[in-house]
This record gives sequence, structure tokens and C-alpha cells, in this order.
Amino acid sequence: MGTGRVALLLLLLSAALMQALLPAPAEGLVRIPLKKRPADKNGRLQFHDERRRVFLGSNAAAVASEKAEAEAEGEGDIVALKNYLNAQYYGEVGIGTPLQKFTVIFDTGSSNLWVPSSKCYFSIACYFHARYKASQSNTYKKNGKSASIHYGTGAISGYFSQDSVKIGDVIVKKQDFIEATREPSLTFMVAKFDGILGLGFKELSVGNAVPVWYNMVNQGLVDDSVFSFWFNRHADEGQGGEIVFGGIDPSHHKGNHTYVPVTRKGYWQFDMGDVLIGGKSTEFCAAGCAAIADSGTSLLAGPKTQPAKICSSVGLCTFDGTHGVSAGIRSVVDDEAGKSNGLFNDAMCNACETAVVWMQSQLAQNQTQDLVLQYINQLCERIPSPMGESSVDCSRLASMPDIAFTIGGRKFVLKPEQYILEVGEGAATQCISGFTAMDIPPPRGPLWILGDVFMGAYHTVFDYGNLKVGFAEAA
Repeated sequence: MGTGRVALLLLLLSAALMQALLPAPAEGLVRIPLKKRPADKNGRLQFHDERRRVFLGSNAAAVASEKAEAEAEGEGDIVALKNYLNAQYYGEVGIGTPLQKFTVIFDTGSSNLWVPSSKCYFSIACYFHARYKASQSNTYKKNGKSASIHYGTGAISGYFSQDSVKIGDVIVKKQDFIEATREPSLTFMVAKFDGILGLGFKELSVGNAVPVWYNMVNQGLVDDSVFSFWFNRHADEGQGGEIVFGGIDPSHHKGNHTYVPVTRKGYWQFDMGDVLIGGKSTEFCAAGCAAIADSGTSLLAGPKTQPAKICSSVGLCTFDGTHGVSAGIRSVVDDEAGKSNGLFNDAMCNACETAVVWMQSQLAQNQTQDLVLQYINQLCERIPSPMGESSVDCSRLASMPDIAFTIGGRKFVLKPEQYILEVGEGAATQCISGFTAMDIPPPRGPLWILGDVFMGAYHTVFDYGNLKVGFAEAA
């Protein structure tokens, strides 16, 4: 999420809801199970027994080793959470004494904890969510240092405070967090979560604040310095997902995890190999790419490259020498009508770049001109609508190709039903692409962002102690 959410997420944010269920306890673990409830139910989270669990909206478990995985099995109390069509996975934490409860996104793409402040007077988003009241906490300690965080589709600002934070039955003492006094983004106004709890490295932390996860480890609240996620991508079935701190639930994955080392601290960044479409190389990452596992990003994003230059030559994008941007982008002082036109042109730019990428893939495989043109005709029926919706004809899913990512020498395949998101029910069902183009500028970029679309298919382990990330097929 530190890299942001695309405009598509706004569509998803307003379309569905997320719920969570509670799972099983395990000694020395902080577990967050999730279960989905009907849309008209109120979501709530409960803190449980000596197993030290935390129940979340649709995020998954924490890992230590194969032995720790076996020890993590068990049953737990239920925590009802809301699930936004597999677009938001969140759970409940408590801040202060007595507890003030908040729902948060557990985000590996950022490193700070923030919640709305009772002193947030001028942002509508704050009035739709729980707000922290410092005067009502016996363990509150004033800090006051100003802070701001910018995400892909929104920003918050406020100031630091210190208090205890409860995650499951674990209480993290003297935790610095941000009281948000401004949330100007529409994203946060329509979101069902109150705030964000970052699980990235301290190098990414605004204000050099020590992340919650670091304090959990430093204060001896977990046996092993690893956590992992399991997301249930079937929004209408059972648990919404689970996050376990200090262990792993082996019932949520098949086979062993494939681990790759963290290559750069900040995001959970690692090296990724070739990307394949329909079993054929795209040449995207034949020489290697940098990627991150990001539980705070709903989609799967890749950087724009040469297609930006090609599309700028036909007037659908502009090229600033580094990356392509919509020819219709306007300044923030432009009128509303201009903004609507900018969204249209931005969609056309993205559609063009998608087409060029697929053309390059085919040409790289020495396909004939006729075959490439035939391929593009088929592609035109699959790429995002120029009206701004990244939609796909649901009846075409069976004919769409598998897409695979090479990580640690192993191919991790996504089938169409895994990378296409279905929004709505029955005749109103709409299929939306789980892919988007996004440029992360240097020095941290360019990056591929493996968000919830990927992590839903593959149980993901974040091994802080050994600085590595692991993936296994989700069960």
C-alpha cells in the first residue's frame, strides 16, 4: 500500500464488503483469523486466549519454520469482519487503557500505525470512522511531532502520540503511532477500515517511528520473528483469511514454501524472474526484476516501460523521458469537467500500453504479422474499456491464458479466475482485471507489486529473523 492503490480500488471499495472469522490458538503465536459474514452484519473483532491471537478482515498467518507450522494448528473464537470483494482485508486492534477499538489494514507495504484522531475536525472521512481520544486513555503519552504519509490513492497527516496497542491478547507497550487529523482522500472516506498498521521495515517508517511488529519482537511477545498471511479469495465461503504472528497454520497451504532473500529493506523486496503468459516468456524480466509482496495493495501491478514511448507517438500518452503519463492529466486547479476528461485519457493510455506489451510478447516469439494482428484483435476484446473501467467479459474467462511469475526458480501460476475479480452477483456480476500498470520511481523503483491478487493464491511468509519471503500454494 505504501506504493498505493490504483483508481480501480476506488471502484472496488464502493462495491463490496469484507468480513472475518476467528481461527485457532497456538502457544507463542499472535493469530488473526478471519471469517466472512453477510453484508448486513456488523463486523467486530475479539481478542482471545493465551494463544495471543489477532483477528483480521482478510489477511493471513505468520510463520517461523515447518516445525512451527505444525505447532500452530488449532481452533479459535470467531471474529466477524467485513470483506470488500477481496479488495480490503482488515481486522481489529485496541489502543489505550481502557481499550479504544479500531479496524486496520495490516499492510506490508508501509511501516507506520495510524488511526483517526478525535481532533480531526475538517475531514469528512474522520466522521465515518472510530477516532482516538487521548484524554480517555490512562497510558497515553504526548509526543506531538507532525507527520504525513502519502499513498497511491490518498494521504493522511497529523501528529505522533504514544500509547499501548493490543493485538489479540498481546499488549505492545509504548507504541508510537500517528493521530490523523486530516484524511482528504475519497479512498479513506468510503473505506470500511479506520486506519493502517504497517508491517514493512523501519527503513520505510515516517518519522523513524519503531513499527509495531518490531516492538512485538523486541518486547518478547512472539516466539519467532516471522509472520504470514492467508487470504480466502472466496468471499462467500468460511474464513476471510488469517494473519499469524510468530508461527504458521499448515492447514492454510499446500506443500513447502519457496523462499527468496530480501534484497532491500523497506518494502519486503526480492528478486523475481521471467513473467510468462500462456506458458510463453514475455521477456519482461528475463534479466531479473525487483518485486515486493504487499498485503496493502489489492491488485497486481507492474512497471511501465517502452510501451509508454510507443503510445505517446500516437497521442494517447505523453512521455517525460522516464515513464508514460496520460496526455489528459491536468493540474489540481483544473475544473471538474477537465478531471473527467483526464480520467478518460488515462484509461486510453493504459489500454494502449497493455496492447503494446502483449504485441511485444508475441513478436519476441517470432510470430508472423498475421498471427500478431489476429492476436491483437483478440486482445482488443480483453483490454480495459476506454471509458475507464478495467472490465473483462466474464464469459471469456475460460479462454484467457494463465500468467506465471518466476520466483526462486519456481513458476507461480495465476489462472484467469484468480487474476480476474468478480464484483456483484447474478446478472449484475462484473469482471475486473486484477492487473494494473504503476511506476514506482527510483531509488525504490521500478518494482513489481504482488498484492492481494497474488497473495490470495499463495500463502505468504514474512521471515523477519532470516530476512526472506516465502510462498506456497494456498489451501
